[in-house]
Amino acid sequence: MTSNLRTGGRILVDQLVAQGCDRVFTVPGESFLAVLDALHDTPSIEAVVCRQEGGVAYMADADGKMTGMPGVAFVTRGPGATNASAGVHVAMQDSTPMILFVGDLDRGDRDREGFQEIDMAAFFAPIAKWSARIDDARRIPEYVARAYRVATAGRPGPVVLAIPEDMLRDSVEAIDRPAIAPIAQPACAGAMGALFELLKDAAAPVAIIGGADWSPAAAHHFAHFAHRHGIPVAAAFRRQDAIDNGCGVYAGQLGYGPNPKLQQRIRDADLLLVVGARLGEATTDGYTLVTPDHPGQLLVHVHPDANELGRVYRPDLPICADMAEFSETAAGWGDPDLVRFSAGDEAHGEWLAWSDPKPRDGVRLDLGPCVAAMRDALPADAIICNGAGNFSGWWHRYWRYGAMPCQLAPTSGTMGYGLPAAVAASLRFRDRVAVCVAGDGDFLMNGQELATAVRYGADVLVILVDNGAYGTIRMHQERDYPDRVSATGLTNPDFVQLTQAYGGWAERVDATADFAPALARAMERKGIRLIHCVTDVEVINSSTTIAELHSR
Repeated sequence: MTSNLRTGGRILVDQLVAQGCDRVFTVPGESFLAVLDALHDTPSIEAVVCRQEGGVAYMADADGKMTGMPGVAFVTRGPGATNASAGVHVAMQDSTPMILFVGDLDRGDRDREGFQEIDMAAFFAPIAKWSARIDDARRIPEYVARAYRVATAGRPGPVVLAIPEDMLRDSVEAIDRPAIAPIAQPACAGAMGALFELLKDAAAPVAIIGGADWSPAAAHHFAHFAHRHGIPVAAAFRRQDAIDNGCGVYAGQLGYGPNPKLQQRIRDADLLLVVGARLGEATTDGYTLVTPDHPGQLLVHVHPDANELGRVYRPDLPICADMAEFSETAAGWGDPDLVRFSAGDEAHGEWLAWSDPKPRDGVRLDLGPCVAAMRDALPADAIICNGAGNFSGWWHRYWRYGAMPCQLAPTSGTMGYGLPAAVAASLRFRDRVAVCVAGDGDFLMNGQELATAVRYGADVLVILVDNGAYGTIRMHQERDYPDRVSATGLTNPDFVQLTQAYGGWAERVDATADFAPALARAMERKGIRLIHCVTDVEVINSSTTIAELHSR
């Protein structure tokens, strides 16, 4: 007689296979050995073993951003879960589909403050779309299917499921569930008609795009719609690949260090078309560039989650729809009475001028021309990955992003994201160049993931900007407490030797003229390649020096 019994670990892995999961990221723990055992016999799922749970969660988030399907991670309880929580927070603020499985203590030992015990559901509840514990192995298919649905429906986000160790060892019968079909809600015809009536009456419309549910299909169709009607298109903070920057109406990015002309264009707009973005604090410059009540401006807010419409901003026309469905409908909407605005071409010209780096006098290593050298040397589909810090401003301003996905950068402003994201990007797209752009403080948050890159043969180019400081905090410090530097200086290792110790290639660059030749040598190689760019902390960001901060 054939037995239909399976362990909980086997059932869980079978559900991942059914949902189309092909890769998981993990730091192994004894609390989910039954899952690791099942993965041993599952060649369709690659288990990427990382060196710290923060790297695990960031890689899963990056994978979710690139695929539109949940990035999957496994960590153990207690310190493993708390280390991974930073990545869960990123996925929540960035609207990224992700599922984190946390191995937990035995069910019978709960509420005794056992070894590494945390109430996982309560701990993650404020930073996840859904957090729960699976206590019955027979219900694993139900929970996993629901996790995939919650992570991808409406505003995407992270789900956390605690999986007790003894539950994973139980042998039970369970009914598998099929892959979750995506839900794509179209925009209603009445709402689309109302949108185009508003466009007919508008004199200065501007679109702000990128965010929840954004996809290559949405990018393609929205670019067609906006170019057809000459509407300037601004990317929300760190959503610069929301459309190919070569599109003739792309106007640049919002967030930190945007083009002042773009900011003024948004202030002067009589109609704002916001598609996918939540209009968060960074995008709106602290809710001042566009205020929640936006007097004198009409707001059309398109978002896949009805709960986001009217949550902070008052929409004049709320539209709940799938981003690709909305964009395709808008691109094909026939309205012969709608003229083409000239503002889109003008805004694109302003962005081209803004994103063209000019050499700065007296700067030994000028990052603007370095970014220009990268534009010349790297393919248009290179994937630029970065964490948080002033260093990222040079790439936000001067890099020209191509077709999505080619930017992996946390809108939550977390440090240490760039390297794990670049490793995930290289594993997902073996035929593309994955670039980690990092500051010295940022890099050492998760520099240990160089070992993961080596183990799995990832091709990662690292541009490490070293000014010997936590530069962003130093900038705020110099502005608010001039000449009273405290707790922002750094002592760094020899990054060239550090990279070589991992088996990679590295070179130090101290002058602008030396960057392009070093980059050429890096591009001749595979594997880990790191260019250590030593810069002056006085040149604090892409447009300001410390001396200029003091004079304001």
